[in-house]
Amino acid sequence: MNPYISREIIYPLQEKLLHRPTFPYLAELEKSQWLSRADIEALQLKKLQTLLKTAEAHSLWHSQRIKESGISIDQLSFEEFRKLPTMTRADAQQHGQDMVWHGVPGGTFRYTTGGSSGQPLIFYFGRARQAADAAGRIRARRWWGVDVGEPEVYLWGAPVELNNTDKVKTIRDRLLNQLVLNAFAMSPERMATYLTAIEKFKPRCIYGYASSVALLARFAKQQGKPISLPSLKVICTTGEPLYPEQRQIISEVFNVPVSNEFGSRDAGLIAHANNHQQMLLLSESNILEVLDAEGNPVKPGEMGEAVMTGLCSEAQPFIRYRTGDMVKLSADVDKDGRGLHVIEEVIGRSTDFLVHENGSIIHALAGIYILRETPGVEQFKLIQHAINEFEILIVANKFWEHSSMPAIENKAKARFGAACKVDVKLVDSIPPEASGKIRQVVSKVQPVF
Repeated sequence: MNPYISREIIYPLQEKLLHRPTFPYLAELEKSQWLSRADIEALQLKKLQTLLKTAEAHSLWHSQRIKESGISIDQLSFEEFRKLPTMTRADAQQHGQDMVWHGVPGGTFRYTTGGSSGQPLIFYFGRARQAADAAGRIRARRWWGVDVGEPEVYLWGAPVELNNTDKVKTIRDRLLNQLVLNAFAMSPERMATYLTAIEKFKPRCIYGYASSVALLARFAKQQGKPISLPSLKVICTTGEPLYPEQRQIISEVFNVPVSNEFGSRDAGLIAHANNHQQMLLLSESNILEVLDAEGNPVKPGEMGEAVMTGLCSEAQPFIRYRTGDMVKLSADVDKDGRGLHVIEEVIGRSTDFLVHENGSIIHALAGIYILRETPGVEQFKLIQHAINEFEILIVANKFWEHSSMPAIENKAKARFGAACKVDVKLVDSIPPEASGKIRQVVSKVQPVF
């Protein structure tokens, strides 16, 4: 499809039919990014007032917390805002239905996420949140010289993207100049096919899980065949930390810079690297607080937990939400003059690959999806001890049903091979690793190709 037609007609028409204000919000973002830092923070406070008033009116759980905190919404400041207690994933799990505004304009849409700590979460988002994420990502692509409608490859694996492979979606992908490749099944044969398809597609951008793109790059390097992608401008990675060795191999093989984004399904798109490799907060859509263990703000350059407020999350507000990700804010400013806040470093969390009985390499999220849809799973950890040997630890809550255990085993066999043995154990707690982090997926099997 001609990129101009995709950008000016197809994509805007899709968003309009879905009642998503993506392009009007994008136009706002293109202007607001050039405001001063002070003006951006004034904009944040104005949006925050609106969010809090909406939550007070339509979200029972948040309304009670706002009342109990005693904060003044009409005389709001960031200091006043910090009087409101933080919320956790457990809060969203246990009180989610009391947070949702089902009457939000445009309706609510159910989503589930495994989260990096292994605690499944069902939540709802609205059209404004969808538009904010999409518009923020489009703007960030433009920082790298990639615009809407230009060919883009997705190395992706969420069930929504993989299951809806009917003719309608295939046509839509082509009209939007998008090529979706399955990151959940990356055998050597599959990766060889992917490289051929990517060269034929001539993308301006490749987008995918950091570990999956790095895996593909390592495979390409081992094959010793140069990749010719003269139109490629950038590779954007997501879903997990981007480690220096991953950045190096990706950039070396594809011969373009690598840009990482920071976000999550529940908190939304939070930040994206600019073409100076500064991680810029999408400040018009988010408020980021970086707090120490006692809940106090840390200074720029000091490590703390990322606590997010999604300014477009009115369908189910995420207000002062403890993400569990560790970050550092920077005292620097954007080198191109934007007023957006700068994040010095995102530590985040990482996942391992899993290996199918046939040797295929499967992204850890394929295992996570098995568990995150299961009612009553408070927390989990999946360990692959050997080919066809899996152990799943589950901390259950009151919604757990014993019949879920064989269902989990059957789903694991369907995903990793009929011969695999799956040992599901109910435990009281899941201890952290020696590093202090809780890894939800651990593979002790070394991928081979």
